[in-house]
Amino acid sequence: MNKNIQPPVARKEPKILEKHGDQRVDPYYWMRDRENQEVIDYLNAENKYIEDVMSEHKQFEEDLFEELKGRIQEKDESVPYKARDYYYYVRYIEGGEYPIYCRKKGSLEAEEEILIDANIEAKDKSYFKIGGLTVGEDQNKIAYAEDIVGRRIYTVRFRDLATGKNLEDVLEETTGDAVWAADGKTVFYTTQDKETLRPDKVWRHTLGTPQSEDVVVYEEKDDTFWIGVRRTKSREYLVIESGSTLTTEMRILKANNPFGEFKPFIPREREHEYSVSHFNGHFYIVTNWNAKNFRLMKVAEDADTTDKNNWEEVIAHRTDTLLEGLDIFKNFYVIEERRDGLVHIRIIKWEDGSEHYLDFGEETYSAWSGANPDFNTDILRFGYNSLTTPYSEYDYNMVDRSKVLLKQQKVLGKFDPQDYEAKRLYATAKDGVKVPISVVYKKGFELNGQNPLYMTGYGSYGISYDVAFSPSRISLMERGFAFAIAHIRGGEDLGRAWYEDGKMLKKKNTFNDFIACSEFLIEEKYTSAEKFVINGGSAGGLLMGAVVNARPDLYKFVISDVPFVDVVTTMLDESIPLTTGEYDEWGNPNEKKYYDYMLSYSPYDQVEKKEYPHMLVTSGLHDSQVQYWEPTKWVAKLREESTSDNYIMLKTNMDAGHSGASGRFQRFKEVAFEYATIFAVVAPEQMVAIDR
Repeated sequence: MNKNIQPPVARKEPKILEKHGDQRVDPYYWMRDRENQEVIDYLNAENKYIEDVMSEHKQFEEDLFEELKGRIQEKDESVPYKARDYYYYVRYIEGGEYPIYCRKKGSLEAEEEILIDANIEAKDKSYFKIGGLTVGEDQNKIAYAEDIVGRRIYTVRFRDLATGKNLEDVLEETTGDAVWAADGKTVFYTTQDKETLRPDKVWRHTLGTPQSEDVVVYEEKDDTFWIGVRRTKSREYLVIESGSTLTTEMRILKANNPFGEFKPFIPREREHEYSVSHFNGHFYIVTNWNAKNFRLMKVAEDADTTDKNNWEEVIAHRTDTLLEGLDIFKNFYVIEERRDGLVHIRIIKWEDGSEHYLDFGEETYSAWSGANPDFNTDILRFGYNSLTTPYSEYDYNMVDRSKVLLKQQKVLGKFDPQDYEAKRLYATAKDGVKVPISVVYKKGFELNGQNPLYMTGYGSYGISYDVAFSPSRISLMERGFAFAIAHIRGGEDLGRAWYEDGKMLKKKNTFNDFIACSEFLIEEKYTSAEKFVINGGSAGGLLMGAVVNARPDLYKFVISDVPFVDVVTTMLDESIPLTTGEYDEWGNPNEKKYYDYMLSYSPYDQVEKKEYPHMLVTSGLHDSQVQYWEPTKWVAKLREESTSDNYIMLKTNMDAGHSGASGRFQRFKEVAFEYATIFAVVAPEQMVAIDR
């Protein structure tokens, strides 16, 4: 990496931001205007800088891309699942960046019918994503959504499958939701507030009429709530879901009565979260009503009211087990539970209540109920993978308890899962809490403190960071790296209390947990501060910013992807997408106690004179989740304050948003670039080809 190349210097234009009598000075506030050519020029200059810095490693980056791509089976196909009269699946062709959506009628031996070839739709587009695809009641029409910018604003189109031609109906500026009513000609969809991008309206559209004639059937006026619309697995009800961080509300309508009125399932109550399924004359409710870790209730469909007073308990609350999901079949129902940081799949027979669990046999893994749209089967489709086991899909016979492996992700080359070892470790946080760490490495890895280690984490919104297999990660482990996931508070890895202990005025537990995991791995000689790489994205980028401000001495290289780092300013700006809906996660800084607490950890506000490690920060110009200016301002301020001569680099995707590039191989280019920067800083001796 070339030390003689100088980074661009951002112009400073101090802006005073005042709240609760406190003044903050933001010298880079001017960067918020994406229409300002000076902003675009600056982002391009940053991209040119990082390109120049890494230019001497360009060949290794390109070789690494071919290495990553070379593990992927280019010609591939998903496992078909049956929905009504058809088997649906997705396949990829050799060299194709995008999926082809297909189906076969009645049998897998039938002739293939292509619904959408995304490679054709994406032609000449720098970004393309199919956001949703739903089949109409007559099974001869589809609605599909496309995003060509990456800002998660979709256009819904309709296709007649008999002719292969699109209908004249086009629904602009939607969220991508499109749900068919039972009459086959009425569609419900959602749109966002144009400024905040909060999904706030559900519309009814009739095929053959212009969008201008569509009718709003529900508007969510509470700006802390988002909405969505779906159809139950029974296909008998349409459901509008309103949700905030801590509260949900359902409205239901018979699918065969699309011009009727959606009725609340139960009145909205703060901090009551629930979801509704319908089966055999009853509604089944997964709810946290008097149940922190949720329980399962039911109420008769024809009851005078679905009020909680009529609910009956099916599965009671348990303090050690989080009830995460429900799937219903004619003879069984399937519960996804989380206990001791792992997902357990529990199968219960309707007839007599007998039950059993699936056995996965690994120390750390992830599992989930897959695509199961059919009630009338005793076969459960489930997915499974671990840090050493590639993504796998099974059919499980719930009667005789036999299972069939339908597909395991093919990893090309010399990959053998037996060459790698995964463990579950525990670090002790500063308040005495045990924090799980999942770690994987190639066998023969020595605990001598000399090896590089890459650790990631998230710890927000109650999102559990389940382990997952990654073919790309092999390129790290084959070059001596260990890989770790810190299952820190703020997620729901260990239940609802685990989440509540890492949010609002307890948010610093998230950061302290990650630091404790880092110290533990160094103490146990998995790595050293000179070989330690950490990564997090979005709210995980906030995590990176907080820990690097607190303990920059622990890490050699920090990668922060699309990071949420300007916490106070963003949470005070109600025009920014997500802000008001996030008050139950971070707190409302219009209240002084939350303002003061946020300010005490906000990465951008807490940058100060210290020796920051090497850093790579990524951003997307069209990001609707974390606005591009947050990482841009952060990098400028870090460079100004850092007392080290380490690299602090910003890479902005000028064509995409929060999720990065859209093509399956384009994503590997982003990974190859990230890995090349890691090796250049942490393990330059490993920048060589490996036998794969």
